[in-house]
Amino acid sequence: MEEDNGIGKGLILGFLTGTVVGSLIALLYAPKSGRELRSDLRVKSDDFFEDAENYIEQARGRANELINDGKKKSEKLVDDAKVKVDALLKEAEKILKDAKSKTITSLDTSKDKVEKESEKLKSAIKAGVETYKSAKEKA
Repeated sequence: MEEDNGIGKGLILGFLTGTVVGSLIALLYAPKSGRELRSDLRVKSDDFFEDAENYIEQARGRANELINDGKKKSEKLVDDAKVKVDALLKEAEKILKDAKSKTITSLDTSKDKVEKESEKLKSAIKAGVETYKSAKEKA
C-alpha cells in the first residue's frame, strides 16, 4: 500500500512539474510583450498554486480517510483479540476446574486405600502381638 502511495505521489508531482515547465516554456517562446508575459506568468503561477492547494486538500482528505480506516481496523483487531483472550481464559478455567476435580477424586481414593491398608496393618500387628503373648504364656 505504501508503494502505491509513492507511485501516486510521484505521478502527481511529475504531472504538476511537467505542467509548470511546459507552461513556462510556452510562455517564454510565445511572441508577447514583457507586460503580457508577466501577466501570463502571474496567471499561470496563480493557477499552479491553486492546483497545488487542491492537491494538498485532496491529500489531507485521503490522509484522514486512511487514518480513520486504520483506527477502525485497529479497533476491530483489539476487539477480536479480547474475544479470543476471553475464550482462552474460559477454557483455561475449565481445564483448571477439571484438574482440581480429578485431583480431589484421586486424592480421596488414595486416602481411602491408605486407610484400609493401615487398618489391615494394624490388625495384622495386633494379631501378631496377641499370638506372641499367647505363645509366650504357654511356654
